[in-house]
Amino acid sequence: MNTKIYKGLIISIALTTLASCATIMGNSAPETLNVRSTPDQARVIITDESGTKIFEGKTPTSLPLEKKKGYFSGKKYDVRILKDGYDEQIVTVDTKVGGWYIGNILFGGLLGLLIIDPATGAMWTLDTNEVNVTFNALKQGATIKPNNANIVLLQDVPPTLHDKMVKISH
Repeated sequence: MNTKIYKGLIISIALTTLASCATIMGNSAPETLNVRSTPDQARVIITDESGTKIFEGKTPTSLPLEKKKGYFSGKKYDVRILKDGYDEQIVTVDTKVGGWYIGNILFGGLLGLLIIDPATGAMWTLDTNEVNVTFNALKQGATIKPNNANIVLLQDVPPTLHDKMVKISH
């Protein structure tokens, strides 16, 4: 009789302890964010919701971002992408509740739902893992000086300037 009670108690403790779906199935580690731009080699500055600079570099790049701000609170980032001659692009990367966290409700993981997953940050996931920006217009006020040669890729020339292009034969 005592053996059945001990076995039942051990199984109950194991199930309660392991019932934190997002921590087990998800990932509490930082998630990778990939940042690309066309044209590349644009400057990237990433700040968090408090305005703290998290990263500065050039496109293309990949970097890990924390998902947890605090207990039951996810992070939020502003990704600023700048390139000379183009308008600045700002993309917000937010966090959302991950699908595995909801699994705590289905599998009865009250411990995982209220304590483990919120404390580890595993309940959160980035709302996107890719930021792709295409610069397609010259910055307002940017000018091309007459009688100067400018060498650029055709894909980098705004459509409004196509009629001003001069073909040079070789």
